[in-house]
Formats: sequence, structure tokens, C-alpha cells
Amino acid sequence: MTVAAAAQAAYIVAALLFILALAGLSKHETAKAGNAFGIAGMGVALAATIALAVTEKISGTGLILLLVATLIGAAIGLHRAGKVEMTGMPELIALLHSFVGLAAVLVGWNGYLHVEAEAGSPEARVLAAQGMLGIHSAEVVIGVFIGAVTFTGSIVAYLKLSARISSSPLVLPGKNVLNIGALAAFVLLTVWFVINPALWLLITVTALALLLGWHLVASIGGGDMPVVVSMLNSYSGWAAAAAGFLLENDLLIVTGALVGSSGAYLSYIMCKAMNRSFLSVIAGGFGIEAGPAGDRDYGEHREITAEGVADLLAEADSVVITPGYGMAVAQAQHGVAELTRVLRDRGVTVRFGIHPVAGRLPGHMNVLLAEARVPYDIVCEMDEINDDFAGTSVVLVIGANDTVNPAATDDPSSPIAGMPVLTVWEAEHVIVFKRSMASGYAGVQNPLFFRENCAMLFGDAKDRVDDILRAVTAATPAGTRH
Repeated sequence: MTVAAAAQAAYIVAALLFILALAGLSKHETAKAGNAFGIAGMGVALAATIALAVTEKISGTGLILLLVATLIGAAIGLHRAGKVEMTGMPELIALLHSFVGLAAVLVGWNGYLHVEAEAGSPEARVLAAQGMLGIHSAEVVIGVFIGAVTFTGSIVAYLKLSARISSSPLVLPGKNVLNIGALAAFVLLTVWFVINPALWLLITVTALALLLGWHLVASIGGGDMPVVVSMLNSYSGWAAAAAGFLLENDLLIVTGALVGSSGAYLSYIMCKAMNRSFLSVIAGGFGIEAGPAGDRDYGEHREITAEGVADLLAEADSVVITPGYGMAVAQAQHGVAELTRVLRDRGVTVRFGIHPVAGRLPGHMNVLLAEARVPYDIVCEMDEINDDFAGTSVVLVIGANDTVNPAATDDPSSPIAGMPVLTVWEAEHVIVFKRSMASGYAGVQNPLFFRENCAMLFGDAKDRVDDILRAVTAATPAGTRH
């Protein structure tokens, strides 16, 4: 068997491992196995690609550069993976998406420089003889466009998620016209490039795509960034697939299609859960259909102590915990898991209500709770738990804000109007853990904080949970109720 044939066989194995990885990651119980399959698939693919390159394509200086690049990339990856906190995962993922987009741009430009820019080169003559030169030109310009949009869009997402720029949406005059005009210009430039693959056309497409990617994501509000990250994941997949066509690499095509389609489907599911238009995500208008909510006086909020919360929990029959990004920042998940165990040992029914976009990443809260060993069977999605709030004694809102905001259902002028939220205000008592009365990531005030059945518990979520845990343990010995 030749090295090329062995590499193709390895690519098939890697593709199957990636499919198994997606299947495993779809459930809590099999997520670890799915992650292992993904790692194994990437290892097989990387080894096969390096072996193929070394034996058939490069030597000498090229081989040294390949090895150096591999080692540098591995070192950076290991360093970042070991250093990043769970709260930093969303922006890290956005940054990784930008590298995929940049790689697609470089692959596209490399394809142009080796074929269209060298009309007399062997590659160009072969493609021209086969009648495939136009197809290659289309692959180049489409790959560059998707990659460039992904690159700058992911950079903006990273900057927003890491709070390096404002999370508020950018609203330029005629923003939709700008987006549609850019897409129309891309189509025209693509046709022109296929007919006459001039360098200035490719430069124009690259610049246009870079600006479009920046504008698409900059136009989206921070509260909707989980959907944006998912959509950028899809874009990065299609960028990889486009690079696969240029490199004639079947694994890149298959893997890119898997990532692209799964990311798009996840974004669609999240949009359905948030009552938003899927097309508006792609168009960069997501989350700003409603006008800005005006300042409004909701009255005075009411505060409570950790001991007061412990008293409510000691008398409660049922408790629902709705976590958000604040829980992740405070690293309070382990204390929350311990409080859950203590309450359940005392006969209290405890469940978790997870909003589809809780945190800054799809599944962010589920990962944190799994890390803290919270039983999967008491972690409920929004649709499963919303009908039960009316019969709930106490709801603990730990670090959540926009996902429990009644303005989404009560205020048509709110920027989050129409977004389904956890209806926690229907419970008998609502306790909100927050550091201050500041608005959430979407920049919207939450009238929940001023309702009569709601009380605010200020401070670091981890410290407050620990205080409640000590008070509950001291007040009610294990194995007793009331």
C-alpha cells in the first residue's frame, strides 16, 4: 500500500471518529467518550497529513518549517487549554474560529498564486485542459470570502466576549442595505473573477469580506453572543470545507461539512428557543429588532441575608436553581452542587432550570454543573421547567439576568422583547444573587428585581452560597425536615 492510499484510509477512519464524536457530545452521559473520539480523530488526521506531506510533497526547508509550525501550534494549544478558565471558553472558541477563517484565506490565496497567477504553470495547464480552471477560480474566491468573514467576525466576537469592546450592537445607517449590498457585490465579483481571475478582484473580495465579517458581528448585541458563537462555528466549518476543495483533501471537506451543518443546526435550535429569526443571525440584525428600552423607575428593590435565604430553604418543599454567567465567573458551581445535595438529603425537591443561552456559550451551564457532579436527571431545559415555577417554593437565580427578565414578555419596546425566558417570577419566593444592581450583558434593566416576591442577595456568588450552606447545615441537621 502506498503512502497516499494509507493516508486516504486514515482519513476515512478520522472522519468516522469525528462522526462518533458528534454523536457522543450530544448527550451528557457520553460526552467524555465523544471528546475522546474527537481527539483520536484529529490525531489520526494530523499524523496522516504530515506523513503524506513528508513522503510526497515537501523536503528540506519545507519539512523543517512544517515541524517547527506543528511544535509551535501544539505548544500554544497546550498552554491556552491548560490556562483558560471555564468563563474564558467562549472567547477562546471565538478566537480559534478566527484561525480557521484565516487559514481558509491563506489557502485560497495560495491556490490563486499557484494557478491563476501563473497561467503557464503545470497546474494551470492541467486544469485548463480538463475544463476545470473556472471551477478552481470559484473555489478560490468562495473560500477566501467565507474565511475572511469568519476571521474578522470571530475577532469581533472575541473582543465582545472578553469585554475589550462594548457589547452593545453597532447600528450604522442603512445597515441591512450595507449587508445585502456586500453580498450582491460578492456574487458579481465572483462571476467576474471566474471569467477573468485578476489579482485586484481577489484583493477586493478579501477586503469586502473582512469588512462584512466585522460589521455582521458588530451589529449584534452582546446578549445574543451565544448564538453568534454557534453561527461562527458553522462558518468556520464551511471555510474548512472550502479549503478542502482547493487542497483536494476529502477529510477537510467531510469534517468541514460536519462542523458547518451541525453549527448551523445548533444555531437554528437556539433561534427557535429564543423566538428569533434564523436568517437575521446571518444578516447581522439579530437581537435589535425592537427599539431601545427607555429608563424606567421600577421602585425600590428588597435585600435579604444569607441566613434569611437559609430560613426560606429550610421551609421549602421545592427549589429551582437557575444559573447564569455570574455563577461561572464566581466559580460557585461546586458550592451550588453541595447545597443541592444537602437540600435533597433533607427531602427538598431540587432541580435546575437551564436557559438555551445561559452563559456565553451553548451548553455553558450544563458543562459547569457536570463538572460539579450535579446529577443529570435534575438538570432541566427551559421548556421542561417553565410550567413548574408556579408551584415552586423558592427559586435561586444565581448570576443570571437577561434569561429571567420579564421585560421579554411584558415590554414590547425592550431589546429582548419576544425572547422566551425562565418565568421565575411565578414562584412563591425568588432570590437573585448579584454583585450589584447593574444591568445584564444585554444592557437591559430587569424589573424582576423590584417585584414583591423577589429579594436581592448581593456579593460574590460563591461566598454567598457558602454562607447559605453553613446556615442551612447549622439550622437543620441531616435527615430532618422543618
